[in-house]
Amino acid sequence: MVLLDLYEILQKETDENHRMSQKQISERLKAGYGEEADRKTIRKCLMQLSEYDSNIQYDDSRIRVNKRGESENISSEWYYAHSFTEPELRVLIDSLLFSNEIPYCQCRELVTKLKALSSNYFRANVDNIRNLPETRPENKQIFYILDVLDEAIGKGRQVSFHYCEYHSDKKMYERRDDAGGVKEYMINPYRIVATNGRFYLICNNDKYENLSYYRIDRMKDIMLSENRIKPLESLPGCEKGLNLPEHMAEHIYMMSGESEKVTFRADRFLITEIMDWFGKNIRFFDETESSVHVTVRVNVKAMFFWLMQYGQYVEVERPEALRRKVADAVAQMTLRYSQKK
Repeated sequence: MVLLDLYEILQKETDENHRMSQKQISERLKAGYGEEADRKTIRKCLMQLSEYDSNIQYDDSRIRVNKRGESENISSEWYYAHSFTEPELRVLIDSLLFSNEIPYCQCRELVTKLKALSSNYFRANVDNIRNLPETRPENKQIFYILDVLDEAIGKGRQVSFHYCEYHSDKKMYERRDDAGGVKEYMINPYRIVATNGRFYLICNNDKYENLSYYRIDRMKDIMLSENRIKPLESLPGCEKGLNLPEHMAEHIYMMSGESEKVTFRADRFLITEIMDWFGKNIRFFDETESSVHVTVRVNVKAMFFWLMQYGQYVEVERPEALRRKVADAVAQMTLRYSQKK
């Protein structure tokens, strides 16, 4: 029991910045666990633990002379070197906190598990960073769905599921087919990606020959099929496979459809925003003190919504069809807002 209790003391109550002497460990063992052990026993147990677990560290640089006049090292400043540093844990926890689709109860449970990977000192501080909101999506199948999709992708098999959408009563309902029944989707899964705080599945609807994107938190009643998937390379435009970083840069809103080369003029202060959205695979040219021209290859449907978001500061020039579509949308908005209520 002394071995186990000492291990727990080191794991929970020490880290690289909070170390304990052998005397402090002995006092904590007695006060917190009701166990007493002499100095030699504690030292022996600590040395055994350090041999068992390389994360248990100590400083043996101090030297003393024993009663026989021999020099010996003193093991002091014992601590547990946790696998994750505090900044690393903060990044992982904040990623969970800012996720928009992991249900509240499951997110809270995961955060608790991550906290346990560090010392009590970290757990005391992280509670002050941010509290989980009480209102989060409640698709409790999310981890099961991810597990099934991962298995399907690994085995190259199709999956079927129902797809949900919100109604005005703020509840999710399965999509219906023309006959009024629950619509079943049979798809070929290729990749799971995370973007804009959401999990998406890059796949192919078995009825079509293009890539599709589905929000994983809106899936329900997923089932693994025995059918083999349609090879990704058989889809038009995917003959060489899927370059995921390039694909994600082109599909900023995860919408299906073709990608094209788009040229637009933007105010110079947007350069950082443009880099954030489209990455480095873009070309800047004809830069002035106030504006810059940009060429980027991007999904046209997604680009339309991006232009609506930043329309006050950008002007699309090519392709002409996209320019006309934006102009028509602006005209409709002007008409809508010019009408008196």
